Order: sequence, then C-alpha cells, then structure tokens
Amino acid sequence: MSNTFPKLHNATWPGVVGKGSDEEPFISLDQMIEFTAKADVDGRKFDGVDIFLSEPHVAIDSSDDDLKALADKLGGLNLAAGSLVAPVWDGLGGGSSMGNDEQRGMFLDMVKQACIIGGKLRDLGIRPYGIIRIDSATDVETWSQDPDGNTAIIANTFKEAAKIASDHGEKLSAEGEICWGGMQSWKWMLRTFELADAGDSLGFQADLAHSMFYLMGYNADEHRILPAEFDWNDSDTFWVAYKEMTDALRPYTNDFHVAQNDGTVHGTGSHDKTGKHCLADDPNGKLDITQASSYWLRDPDGSARTHIQHICWDGCMFPNETLHQQQTWNTILGAMIGVQEVHGWS
Repeated sequence: MSNTFPKLHNATWPGVVGKGSDEEPFISLDQMIEFTAKADVDGRKFDGVDIFLSEPHVAIDSSDDDLKALADKLGGLNLAAGSLVAPVWDGLGGGSSMGNDEQRGMFLDMVKQACIIGGKLRDLGIRPYGIIRIDSATDVETWSQDPDGNTAIIANTFKEAAKIASDHGEKLSAEGEICWGGMQSWKWMLRTFELADAGDSLGFQADLAHSMFYLMGYNADEHRILPAEFDWNDSDTFWVAYKEMTDALRPYTNDFHVAQNDGTVHGTGSHDKTGKHCLADDPNGKLDITQASSYWLRDPDGSARTHIQHICWDGCMFPNETLHQQQTWNTILGAMIGVQEVHGWS
C-alpha cells in the first residue's frame, strides 16, 4: 500500500433513500455499519462512513448520549465519521430553499442542527474531516416557473446556510444532481455558486453517477455537452466533454463520491429520477471510474487535491437483495482502493 489518503468511506444512506416500503424496508444503521466493517480486499478495509442525519438512522435531534453511543460504535470498529447529510427536505424537518420565509427558515435550521452534530462528533474524536451536505430541496418543475428569480433565492439561502456553517467550524457541499432545481445542470450549478458568493464555506459535491448526467442535459437540454445521439464508443468525445464540465466545477469541489452509471435515470419511492447508480463492476457502466476520478481529485497540473481528505462510495437505490450481499461491498471497496492508489497520497 503506497497511499493512505484520501480515506475510504462507505455511505450509510443507501439503507434509507428510496426505502421504507414493505417490498424494500429500511436497512438499519447498525447493518450498514456492519457491512462496511466486514468489507475486506486483501486486508484493506474501509476507513469510515458518511451519515444521513435522519431517522431511522441518526435523528437530527439526537441527544449527547445518542451521539456518544454512535461514536463508541464506530470507534470500536476502527471507523471514522465523515460527511453528514443535513435533512433539508420537506417532510424530514426542512423546507424548500426557494420557498417562503418559513420554509427557508426550516431549511436553515436543519443546516444549523447538522453543524452542531458535526461539531459534537468532532469533539468526541470520531470525525476528523468531512462536510455538511445540502441541496436545494426543490424540484426542477417548480424551479422552472422562474429560473432566474428562483436561482437567486436558492443562492441567498445557500449564502445564509454557509454563514451558519462557518460560524460552527463547518463547510457545506451542494450535491450536483439533476433532480434538484437550480442544480440540475452544470451551468445552473455554477450560477448558483456565483450568486451565493460564499467563498470556501460552500462547495460542490461531485458524484460520478450524477455529474455524468450534466453532460447529457437530461433536465437542461440547452446545457448538454455531449451530442444528443452520442455514441458511447466514442471515448475521445466523451473525455473532451468531461474535461469541459470538470474544469468549470472542480474549483468549487470539496467533497467527492465514487460511483458508476449506466447512462440511464432511476428513482425509487419519493426520490425523483436521477443518474442511476450501478455497481462498480456493472458491465453496462459507462465510466472508467479511476480515470473519471482524476478530473475531480487532481488539479490541471496533476497535483493531488489534498483538501479532499476522504472519498465516499454512493450507491443509492440498489435493491435490498443486492445491499445485503457482503460481496457487493467488497467489490465497491476494491474500486475505491484503485482510485486511492492512482490519485491519492500518503
């Protein structure tokens, strides 16, 4: 082993997102942690987990005793806590970032509570790095009724949220995903950042599966980079387009998700359609994971972007049958080790 950074994390929220039906019940936090801790590739292990601050995993109003128990559990398994997902959505305690004053206030309150939890986990010695993840918590259709005006409101909410995060020693990361208004294309994402003007308190969370759809213009055809009838065998055209997108968003990127995508969209439960996550070894996957990661984890001069101290696998909306197979997590860990070895540092 030559590289020890960025640290390798597994997401726990695949046990929650798109789950809750009789056919696909929630997978408990304990089970998700267990899958992570048991993953092994030639003696290599995950270094930690990223956490969704929402029941039935970690409640946003968790007590100090609850957080101490979580820290003890993770520490006992040699796992760190990394990035935390603030439950900014309506129905989970939050509200639309472009909504009325009450809704925006609920959004900001969820950010504040997530930052407080983040600080407590740092104080408990279990969280050495990581950001607080947000998105606009509004759908593209509603946003599209007034793109410029609504983007300005979202940006203002993000700016206020970033101030809260900074006051608590945290940084925010907005996940670029095609199902969120004001974030559904690379150009609208850039516009949101420009209007927010929040410095390094607000950054971009790049997910390989989601950001690939920025090239395809799924919810913003006017901003597609790849041609409409793109031939996936044309790798030269793909990587030219990929570079254009990443050159624009890389300067903002402060959190990174390793993932795979087969070029289709998928949604489960209340989660709208977004770039479909596939297993790392899916034969239909369109990405060379290690090569795609280089555009996010290295600067144009080839130097490692060492402020991104951990990377996370995001595998939302896989069937429970898949998630309950330990080999699923071993395969994922193997792909992440490959990224760390090629683009990491010691």
